[in-house]
Amino acid sequence: MEDLFGSSDGGYADGGEEGAPSAASDARAAKAARDAQRSPLAVRMRPRTLDEVVGQQHLLGEASPLRQLAEGAAAGGSVTGPSSVILWGPPGTGKTTLAHVIARGPGRKFVELSAITAGVKDVRRVMDEALTARDLHRTTTVLFLDEIHRFTKAQQDALLPGVENRWVVLVAATTENPSFSVVSPLLSRSLLLTLRPLTDQDIRGLVERAAADPRGLGGAVRLADDAADHLVRLAGGDARRALTALEAAAAVALGQARDDGQDPAEPVTVEVAHTEKAVDAHAVRYDRAGDMHYDVVSAFIKSIRGSDVDAALHYLARMVEAGEDPRFIARRIVISAAEDIGMADPTALQTAVAAAQAVQLIGMPEGRIVLAEAVVHLATAPKSNAAYMGINAAIADVRAGLGTGIPPHLRDAHYAGAERLGHGKGYRYAHDAPHSVARQQYPPDDLVGKDYYVPTANGAERELQARVERLRGIVRGS
Repeated sequence: MEDLFGSSDGGYADGGEEGAPSAASDARAAKAARDAQRSPLAVRMRPRTLDEVVGQQHLLGEASPLRQLAEGAAAGGSVTGPSSVILWGPPGTGKTTLAHVIARGPGRKFVELSAITAGVKDVRRVMDEALTARDLHRTTTVLFLDEIHRFTKAQQDALLPGVENRWVVLVAATTENPSFSVVSPLLSRSLLLTLRPLTDQDIRGLVERAAADPRGLGGAVRLADDAADHLVRLAGGDARRALTALEAAAAVALGQARDDGQDPAEPVTVEVAHTEKAVDAHAVRYDRAGDMHYDVVSAFIKSIRGSDVDAALHYLARMVEAGEDPRFIARRIVISAAEDIGMADPTALQTAVAAAQAVQLIGMPEGRIVLAEAVVHLATAPKSNAAYMGINAAIADVRAGLGTGIPPHLRDAHYAGAERLGHGKGYRYAHDAPHSVARQQYPPDDLVGKDYYVPTANGAERELQARVERLRGIVRGS
């Protein structure tokens, strides 16, 4: 099978004899060029050097392990830096790309295995061939193993001899936490690198480059600003998804221009209508730094507060489809649980916090399910802002200068001289009183009898209302 660079799995990336090219080599080059143009845009635009890689600059600094590994081929294919790297990150962030960049250059060949289809026998075959290639041809094999988290323990164990003895440079990719999915012996012999989602700026630069680059669309199309914005939002930090959507939108635009009789030599402008038609997704009007961002989240929170679960889910969907940061949505849900539901349903805050943690753990797109569950809970829960109003009232009094001093019997009596000052004198230990509720003064003198918390008759607060009244009656002696 031919790989990305035109060499077979058993051939060498730097193969070929010196001298004038033969007719056969010309034919091979022409075929490779035709095949390259038939390849998906995401493949054609794959970076050839680390300097072309978009994003991940925290891993690509000067003298970084990845750069040492990629540039080790400069010395005749010798390996510098780590011999095994595990790349952990979301889809479309460059894991496969980095493997291909590492494999480029003289003295290296690229072999790819998929954890979905490969077995122990395939791993051992690659290791045997890599050892032969190293000893007989002085060629380093770069083994790219996609979705290593799908490999069984036996399959991962089969990689150990090759990694231990540097028969291969192993580049393994995973979207799941390797601490839970990769066996300890392999993990301890590998350098774990975490890839970050690409930023909107990264994605926009990538699609604009692909539109102009001869390897990409070669200037045949131009991107309207709103079309580029739509592609960026659709990508969700995934470079592959962005380029796939661009390729589809360009095909729609070029086909329409051809039907309209436009001059083929003139570049075609890709409009937002082309991107909508190509990917069957409406361009959501949503600016994460502008008014629409605040308007949508405001409507979202007010719909939860108003117990309209359907509207709340609609605004959640708009934010998700527009590429809003799910952590921002989760934070707003947590605030809503405390502010608008409160003690009417104390489990709402537990659900909201669990949702925020789950979103960070699993990411998107599955995180939308967790967020939706939390929204449904909050929107359908009984509502109370009593705790929210209580703390606001207490803060207002503190800012107004009320609440001066602390009753002497509540003050700290554990240090030398405290007893002489009367600290702790007359304090009643609550657990010594009936029902563990003792009658005594707790607030400062000027706030005695002040009620900050006023429970509602909604949900769980209905029962709490009567309990608070009984507790105040005992404590205050009223």
